[in-house]
Amino acid sequence: MSPIQFSRRSVIQIGAASLAAAAVASNRSSASAAPLNEPQVTDLGPAVVQFSLMSATLVGETLYIGSRNLDPVKIIGLHVPTGRVTRSSVLGTGHSIQTMAADPSGRYLYAGVLQSSTGPQPNLYRWDLTTPETPAQAIGRIGDRDVRHLSVSPDGRLYAVGGGSGTAPALWEYDPATGQVVNLGVPDAKATLARAVAATETTVFFGAGSTLGGGGNVSRACLYAYDRAAKTFTQVTPAEMLPDPSIRDLAVADDRLLVGSAASTEEAKVASMDLADLTSYDIATSIGKTAKNFSTLGEGVYFANEAGICRYSREAGSVEQITLTGPSLGEIWGVARYQGGLLVTSGYGFVASIDPATGASTQTDLTEAGAPAGAQVVMGIAAGAGYVYAGGNGVIARHAFRDRSVLNLQAPGEAKDAVIVGGTLYTGQYNSQGIWAHDPSSGESIKQVATFPGEQNRPQDVCWDDVNKLVLVAAQADTEGGGSLWTYDPRTHETTCRINPIDAQQYLRAVATREGVAYVGGSLQGTTGPGTVVALNPVTGEELWRQAPLLGASVSALATRGKHLYGLTRKGGLFVIDVTTQKIVHAADIRTVGTGFMALVTNRGVVYAASETNVFCFDPKTFAVSVVLADTKGGWYSGSHIVNDEQGFLYTLRERNLVRINDIARG
Repeated sequence: MSPIQFSRRSVIQIGAASLAAAAVASNRSSASAAPLNEPQVTDLGPAVVQFSLMSATLVGETLYIGSRNLDPVKIIGLHVPTGRVTRSSVLGTGHSIQTMAADPSGRYLYAGVLQSSTGPQPNLYRWDLTTPETPAQAIGRIGDRDVRHLSVSPDGRLYAVGGGSGTAPALWEYDPATGQVVNLGVPDAKATLARAVAATETTVFFGAGSTLGGGGNVSRACLYAYDRAAKTFTQVTPAEMLPDPSIRDLAVADDRLLVGSAASTEEAKVASMDLADLTSYDIATSIGKTAKNFSTLGEGVYFANEAGICRYSREAGSVEQITLTGPSLGEIWGVARYQGGLLVTSGYGFVASIDPATGASTQTDLTEAGAPAGAQVVMGIAAGAGYVYAGGNGVIARHAFRDRSVLNLQAPGEAKDAVIVGGTLYTGQYNSQGIWAHDPSSGESIKQVATFPGEQNRPQDVCWDDVNKLVLVAAQADTEGGGSLWTYDPRTHETTCRINPIDAQQYLRAVATREGVAYVGGSLQGTTGPGTVVALNPVTGEELWRQAPLLGASVSALATRGKHLYGLTRKGGLFVIDVTTQKIVHAADIRTVGTGFMALVTNRGVVYAASETNVFCFDPKTFAVSVVLADTKGGWYSGSHIVNDEQGFLYTLRERNLVRINDIARG
């Protein structure tokens, strides 16, 4: 893949004044006053500032767009003819809006939210578009934690699907006449996530699979038809889609049901099913790993994949990628028919008006149109060579020390973790994006430098092996189970992918290195173990030894200091292994300072850790725990991070702001 060159809309330079204003809104302080020998803490301001999005629905001439990982959660309305944001509404719960749907009259817009935890709080909202000044109102909740897709039937009933509660997802119905949300049943007890629903007068279609928590005996792609009168489910999955991990999207178009799958080891598929006879369908192999956001225009069916826009021709039984003349669209969250063309909503924060016949497009930058930018939660961070980088959705924010400026670099997906080597940033990029690199001295470009099997889609931890001169990445295979260890040589560009070096169930949550040996830590979907640690030769893949430090606890983080390998578990346990003897020399309960997805780094001869609530460290001799910075409330999306630079400064988050820590007493 060639380097991405950024236009004015795709690179945002945030000057000192703008950064200061954003920081004031986040209660920024310049440097925390501290007594002698206490850690010096400097607030660097919001880590990532943008308007990030996750859904879009066109109602009349207004495109409604749902925010992602912003606080508070909000819907904005872009008036397409004027290119201005003219409406907005704040929702009371959740962190992102992945789905919206309008009722047949166009009066009501429904939205469902993704949440961080289960509970009694609502996750379904309705906005009366005839009185847009009145905020969207909570109307109830589905029992699944996250709402992933909505559909409104012609008679006005709302249907919702989702997941995230650790149980098989159900089909849910909201009746506006009664105000009740009802569970219509679980069609597939082995499914882990439902991301597609579509409703007609008589039938509701439910699409699910194993997008998350794959492997083992969980379901693959499954499509069910729910008879609204008989209240029964019938399995109607096209046979060709059964090997795919999941059904990704559904849409009703006249007398047809459009179906898109998500793939891992193969290409995704698209199908057009006859609503009068679901055994009669046309199907084609698509391009890429996903097929979603269907829209019909003329005789063509248009949809999004990870590379842009595709056209599905039923007559030809084929899919073609549309060649576009504008900028990269990144991750696409909406495709709508509008005035003979397509409106495409990009995760990069703009809406593109596309002529599919020519590929020509014009862009409306949402921030310039009036969308409110805010401090986003952060994926991963890296520090060094005069910069701190923070990964968000579709962006990596580069903070420069010399002038306190921030440059937003567009990058597809999410930089889950990263490392700086010789001044160059190397990221582990989700979803199935491999490794990307950015050299500040070469300008404002970032490029993909390594790819790996598509099912090895979720990088978890990145480190540098200074002996073998390799970037090491621990990864997870969401749909297949297990994971892999990636290696990348920046000099030769050679790569390896060691699949399932622990076993077929544990993914690799953590990787650390010492004297040319890579240590990887295993984790499962829950906090349970076995939490195996394996020592590997990263060049040959040879296993040197393995140890299950704390049975029943998944590994969260690893770091080395001298002959000791430190490890944390998701249940809040510490273990220390003497790698020369492969014996556990220390174990302790540290739940008072952290649990869950934590992080470790060795800095100035001391091992430091970050949890969602604290920064802490371990005495090099006794391994006793000391709190360095308490009550951080880190605004992390997929686990805490802590990194250091060449000067021995530590970097992490306090709420959604980057902070620099100079722990002078211990270093």
